[in-house]
Amino acid sequence: MSREEMNALGWDECDVILVTGDAYIDHPSFGMALVGRLLEAQGFRVGIIAQPDWLSADAFRALGKPRLYYGVTAGNMDSMVNRYTADRKPRSDDAYTPGGEPNKRPDRAVTVYAQRCREAYPGIPVVIGSIEASLRRIAHYDYWSDKVRRSVLFESKADMLIFGNAERALVDLTRRMADGESIKTIRDLRGTSFLVPAGWMPGEEWGVHNSTRVDTPGKVDKHVDPYLMVEPNSPTCATSNDPNAKPAEEANPAMVEPTKAAAAAGPVSAPDPSPAPAPSEYKPIRIMSREERRAMELEKHHKTVVRLPSFETVASDPVMYAHASRVFHLESNPGNARALVQGHGDRDVWMNPPPLPLAMDEMDNVYDMNYARGPHPSYGNANIPAWEMIRFSVNIMRGCFGGCTFCSITEHEGRIIQSRSEPSILREIEHIRDKTKGFTGIISDLGGPTANMYRLACKDKEIETTCRRLSCVYPSICVNLGTNHNPLIKLYRRARAIPGIKKILIQSGLRYDLAVRSPEYVKELVTHHVGGLLKIAPEHTESNVLSKMMKPGIGAYDEFKALFEKYSLEAGKKQYLIPYFIAAHPGATDEDMLNLALWLKKNNFRLDQVQTFMPTPMAMASAMYHSRRNPLHKVTEDSEEVFTPRSLKQRQAHKAFLRYYDPKNWPILRDALRNMGRGDLIGTGERHLIPPYTAGEENFKASQGKRAMPMLAPGADKRGAAGRSLPMAGARGKPNALTGSLTARATVETKSKPSILDTIKVKKAAPAPVKGGNPGRPAAPRGRK
Repeated sequence: MSREEMNALGWDECDVILVTGDAYIDHPSFGMALVGRLLEAQGFRVGIIAQPDWLSADAFRALGKPRLYYGVTAGNMDSMVNRYTADRKPRSDDAYTPGGEPNKRPDRAVTVYAQRCREAYPGIPVVIGSIEASLRRIAHYDYWSDKVRRSVLFESKADMLIFGNAERALVDLTRRMADGESIKTIRDLRGTSFLVPAGWMPGEEWGVHNSTRVDTPGKVDKHVDPYLMVEPNSPTCATSNDPNAKPAEEANPAMVEPTKAAAAAGPVSAPDPSPAPAPSEYKPIRIMSREERRAMELEKHHKTVVRLPSFETVASDPVMYAHASRVFHLESNPGNARALVQGHGDRDVWMNPPPLPLAMDEMDNVYDMNYARGPHPSYGNANIPAWEMIRFSVNIMRGCFGGCTFCSITEHEGRIIQSRSEPSILREIEHIRDKTKGFTGIISDLGGPTANMYRLACKDKEIETTCRRLSCVYPSICVNLGTNHNPLIKLYRRARAIPGIKKILIQSGLRYDLAVRSPEYVKELVTHHVGGLLKIAPEHTESNVLSKMMKPGIGAYDEFKALFEKYSLEAGKKQYLIPYFIAAHPGATDEDMLNLALWLKKNNFRLDQVQTFMPTPMAMASAMYHSRRNPLHKVTEDSEEVFTPRSLKQRQAHKAFLRYYDPKNWPILRDALRNMGRGDLIGTGERHLIPPYTAGEENFKASQGKRAMPMLAPGADKRGAAGRSLPMAGARGKPNALTGSLTARATVETKSKPSILDTIKVKKAAPAPVKGGNPGRPAAPRGRK
C-alpha cells in the first residue's frame, strides 16, 4: 500500500500498519492478507508495508503514524529458514519475492522490523506474530548461531507477541486498544506473551508449579516393621532433602511399650486438652459432589502458572533445555494447558495458554472474506513462485495431530483439527474458476498441513480436553481418535461435480497410516485425484530413527503401497508413490542411513530432491539435536542419550546415502563405507551400492542411465552362475543391512560368503552403451511398480 492508495480511500491515517517480509498477495494462504482482511472486516483501517528496506527507518514511515500499533511478521516462513539451507549456506532464491529474488528480507526479520518501527515512531506499540515469532516465544536453540537465544520479546523489544492462530486475540486486542485501553494492561488474552517484572502474578489467587529442575530421588526409608512396638526417632521427613530438617524429639506415646515400673504405677493420665471451642465456632461438614470437586480443581488448575527453567539455566545446561522442551510441549493442549513463565535475568516472559481452536463457522468467515486472490498490482507481471504454487489450490483445514518431532506445525497451529464447511470450500473452488487468471479447470490441491485429516477429531470432547498425549497417532493410533474419511470422500465427489472443474489433484502430504483405515478413501484418492505421482513421507525405514521422529514403522508404508497399487491397477492407471526421507535426523547413525540407502535400491527409488534435517526453534527434534537427550520421555541427568549427527561431514554423508546413485556423492560414500567396515558394498557388481571408480565417473553415470536399478536375482551372481554367491570381504559377523540379522560366518575360511542383497529379485541390467554411442541420460526418479 502507498500514500496514494490511502488518499484514494479517503484515509488520513491507518489504525494498524502491518509489516511483512513477503510480497503482498491478497489470498487467504498468506498470513498478512488474512489478518488485514480480518481487521478490515471489523471496521479498522489497515495499511501494509511489504518487504521494506530495513537499512533505515524511512520505509517504515511510508504510511505515516499508525493510530493503534504496528503489527510485525517475518512472513509465511521463518526468515532464517527462508534465507539459509540446512548446511547454513545462503539460498539463491526466495519464493515469496517477485522474480524469486533473494536478500529482500533481513536475518531474524521480526527483530529487525520491530526495531525499525520503534525508531520510526517511538512510543507506538509494536505487536509481533507469525511463525518466526511464535516459535521463539521462549528461550530457544538457534541452529544458525549454534546457541540458545533469549525470547524474541527481548531482542525485538515488542510490547506483545501473539502466537498460534491469532484471529481472536488480534481482534480482541485491537478493539480494546481502540476503546482506549493500554496494551500494557492487557494481560488476559489467550495466545499472547509479554514481558513482566520477575515474580509478577495476575492476582493473589494464582499459584506456581515449579518445574525449574529435573526430578531427583529423595532419601529412601526402611519399611516399618508392623510388629514393632517402639517407633524409633526419625527425621521430620524421611524423603526430605532439606539439610535443616531436624529429627523428631519425642517418640509417639501410643507406640511406646511401657516399662515395668510404669506399668505398676498404673496408666499415665493424658495432658489436659485445650479448651473446647464455643458452640458458635462449630462448622458443619459439607460433602461436596463430584462435579463441585472437579470445578474447584479446574479453577485451581487454570490459575496455576508453570515456571520453566530460566534462560540462564537452559543456555548452560542441555539437560535442563530438554526438560524445559518436554514441559512446554506437555502444556500445549488448549483444553488443559496452563500459563507458562520463564525467567530472563530480572524479568519474566509470561505466556498465556494457547488459543482455543476456531469453530467451523469461524473458519468459514475467515476464508470467505473479500480477497482479491492475487498479488498486489504494483508487482505487474512479475512471477512470485509461492503464488504460482498455490494459486489454484484450496486450504480446507488447519492443525495436525501427528506430532512429528521435526515439524513445527503443532507448536504453531495446534493438534486439534480446524476444518472449513463443505459449502465454504466449494464456494472457493467456484471463485477460483471464475476469478483467477489462467485457470484451466484443474484444482492443484485440496488440503492443508496434511491431505487427509479433514474433520477428524477425538470421539469424546471431554477426553480431548484432558488429553496430554504428544501425538494422536504415535506409537499407535489412539482408540479415541475418529478416523472416518467419509466427509472427505463426499467433499471430493461434490468438488469434482462442479461445472468447469476437469480434475482435482491432491498434493498435500498424505498421512498413510490413517488412510489405510479407510480403503474406500484410498480407492477414491487413487482413482480420481492422483496425477501420476503421489507424495507420502515415511521419512525413514529404521525403527530407531522413526521412534525419535514419532513416525509409524515402514510396515504402514507397505500396507498403503499394496492398496495404492491395487486400486491403480483397477483404474487402469500407471501411478507411482514418491516417498520423502530426511537425512541426519537425531538418532540416525551411519548404519541407519546405509540401511535406508539399501532399501531405496531394493525398491528401485532414485530420489531427486532430498532434505537434511534442519533444527528449527522449539521443535522437539531440535531439542534432541542440541541436548542429545530425548524429551519424548521423562528427562533426568542419566536419561537416554540420543546420537546426533552434527558435523558437516557426517551430515553430508547421510544426505549422500539418499542419493547413492549420483557420482557426485560417490567419493563421500566410499570414505563412509570404508570407515564403517563396509567396503564390501563398493564395486561394480549388482550387489554393490556404489562403484570403486575415481575417474570417468560422469561416463559411468551415463552408462547407468538406462538401467533399472540393477540387482542380483536370488542364487545367481553377475556371471549367471546359479547357486553361488560372491565372496564379501569384511562382511563376517556384520549386521545385515536389509534384515538386521547377522550374516552367516563361513565355516571354512575359503567358503564364499553370502551377499546381503542376494534375496532381492529385480530386472536384469541393460548392457552399457558401446563406445562412441549415445551414453543416454540418467534415469528419472521412479516409484515401485
